[in-house]
Amino acid sequence: MMFAVITADLLNSTKYSAELLTEVLDIINAEIEGIEMKYKNSKFELYRGDSIQGVLEPVFSFRSALRIKTAVNKLRSQEAIHSNSYRIEADLRISIGIGKIEFKRDSIMESNGEAFQFSGRTLDDMKKTGRKMTLTTGINEINNEFDNAFLLFDTITDKWSSASAEVIYYLLKEMKETEIADALGISQSAVNQRKKAAGWDAILSLMERYEQVMKQHFIDGE
Repeated sequence: MMFAVITADLLNSTKYSAELLTEVLDIINAEIEGIEMKYKNSKFELYRGDSIQGVLEPVFSFRSALRIKTAVNKLRSQEAIHSNSYRIEADLRISIGIGKIEFKRDSIMESNGEAFQFSGRTLDDMKKTGRKMTLTTGINEINNEFDNAFLLFDTITDKWSSASAEVIYYLLKEMKETEIADALGISQSAVNQRKKAAGWDAILSLMERYEQVMKQHFIDGE
């Protein structure tokens, strides 16, 4: 069976205040617990204080990575709320690797295999290129397709505000516009405007294409 390994680290976490870092890590913990409950065979761990690694089925990997990203991106510190700022205050660098896992232990940190190698090595390379979301598999055609797609994805998400990320986060949880409006205390039309500004239609199309490719190539050990 093929697995996806998500490896991620916080960008510029040494510059976070102690309060912001604590809040970010609390949010990440809550999200990875939610993902583990939603998807069987998934397991995540925090390590080194500012990094995440998780194992799950390939088809759910991008959706899960995006859920963690938006949960972090939507965070607003008390200072930001006070100054009415919607600037993104915290972000992640995320690498998804898909392949076999030859050596799996109870602790993810003690496990090994090509999925871990693809994910970890690519994350190291991303520190040099400035990319924020990547996919690496053993199939070059897939790598090339999603290298271009995720480059465009980075371009879209780099323009997000925390308000944009917040709406995408709730859409990923399959909430309707009216439900999001109630949760945020804004109008449905405002939710719709934020959704459009965040590029939701393009992101949804990418997510659907990603899941289609995962099902075609990485189900039942193919």
